[in-house]
Amino acid sequence: MMSDDRTRERERLIAALLGPAGPELTCEECFEQLDRYVDVTLADRDPDRSVPGMRAHLIGCPACREDFDSLLEFVSGVDGDGRTPTASS
Repeated sequence: MMSDDRTRERERLIAALLGPAGPELTCEECFEQLDRYVDVTLADRDPDRSVPGMRAHLIGCPACREDFDSLLEFVSGVDGDGRTPTASS
């Protein structure tokens, strides 16, 4: 089973190196579209259809992902663990 783990890890690394198959935004484009992507996400609509390439960018860019997570948490009032932050948090 060890070789199965190695194969999966190798495939994950290759995919990360090759990048997404579809469109991907730049950091600047991501920043410009972040509010819209969060709004569509919270409205339970299809954010990937509304902002193509955003998901791929957020997967590959930790800085933009952190901005997304922070904005989503702020707008929704729920933290990353699914809890509502208290005034002391």
